[in-house]
Amino acid sequence: MIQVIFRQTIGVLLLTALAIPAVQAQVDTTFRREPLAFAAYLGQVGQQNLSYASQQFNVDVAQAAIAQARIFPDPTLGVGYFNNGQRRLQTGYGFLFQYSQTLELGGKRRARIHLAQSQTELAQATLLDFFRLLRADATLGFLEGIHRQRIFQIQQMNYRYLVQLAEANQKRNRLGTLSEVDAIQSRVEADNALNSLIQAEADWKTALIALGQFRSGLPKDTLYQPVGDLSRFDRTFALEPLIIQAQNTRADLLAARQGQDVAQKALQLARANRMIDLGLSLSNNYVSRITNIIEPTPSYNTLSAGIAIPLKFSNRYNSDIRIARLQSQQADLAYRQVEVQIRVEVTQAFEQYGAARRQIQQFNNDLLTRAQRVLEGRIYSYNRGESSLLEVLAARQTFNQLQLAYTEALITYASALVNLERTAGIWDIDF
Repeated sequence: MIQVIFRQTIGVLLLTALAIPAVQAQVDTTFRREPLAFAAYLGQVGQQNLSYASQQFNVDVAQAAIAQARIFPDPTLGVGYFNNGQRRLQTGYGFLFQYSQTLELGGKRRARIHLAQSQTELAQATLLDFFRLLRADATLGFLEGIHRQRIFQIQQMNYRYLVQLAEANQKRNRLGTLSEVDAIQSRVEADNALNSLIQAEADWKTALIALGQFRSGLPKDTLYQPVGDLSRFDRTFALEPLIIQAQNTRADLLAARQGQDVAQKALQLARANRMIDLGLSLSNNYVSRITNIIEPTPSYNTLSAGIAIPLKFSNRYNSDIRIARLQSQQADLAYRQVEVQIRVEVTQAFEQYGAARRQIQQFNNDLLTRAQRVLEGRIYSYNRGESSLLEVLAARQTFNQLQLAYTEALITYASALVNLERTAGIWDIDF
């Protein structure tokens, strides 16, 4: 159905363009443009968008944190020297070598690793959600480029027609078959249409330039012109399956669910950190020979080992556990809020898409074609002196407004589908 309407509209536009001679408008349409297909554009967004590339570092950082969490506590090596008055009393000197190691208990290292792994999965889910939003925003920008080009083309054809009418009326005025007021009125309408055309051209270029923010680059001498078939946005959906689909696949819900797991892993780590850590030590003392006459002693080595047990008086306070529990409860509430938000967003987007679809269907009754016929009839009657200039201008304005309204409805319909698929966590858009 939408394809039929689209072909009818294109036919009307071509018919109008053929019926109107080319008039050089005071606008710049000679800037360098290159066509850009949607699939190629979306691929460039995924590869070149700087914000997306920046978000990818979060995953790399999280993965590096896993390796960091696997690290054992570093050992300590001590070296010492002592002198018992060897020069004066001949009582010897010695050296001390000590090795100490902290032994973590309570599964601290395992808890750190599990937390880092969970945070990595959270970073990955967050990245997926970022791309979900970026892809939809980039598609809307692409559609806006097509939209502004269509508006420019409609305003350009309207301006060309009014210029043609004004020139014809000037000739008729000079021949004495048309009043001067009607000739001036024709010129005023053409000048007013030129203002609209100039603004449409600026809006078109602005939309093309805006595409650079998604591709993170704008050529100095070239603007990329989006091309696509806007008749390929017709879908049929049921609300409840869309909500279920969104609850199963939306990346932000996956991120919220993973946020719950991160909070639980943080609570487990807080509990593990309350366990004591043992300090193990091994030392070797070398004492030189004592040569005084009172107590001569040969040199000797002593080997000793020890265990240090910390006194965890800080465990009297459980603020770390309480904080972790509160954060876990907060993550649970955040997950439930995302579930509610998804249902609301999908329902709203579904209603907007349905409304846009019904608006498009209003053009299925040959509305544009009938307006074109009325305009042609008014022009024919005007040339025969049977209609007034105001009647021709009114018919032309109605036809122009209908073209703009249809273009607006078509873009609104396509944008509504983009928003619906974004909120539902699906994507099959290609035009």
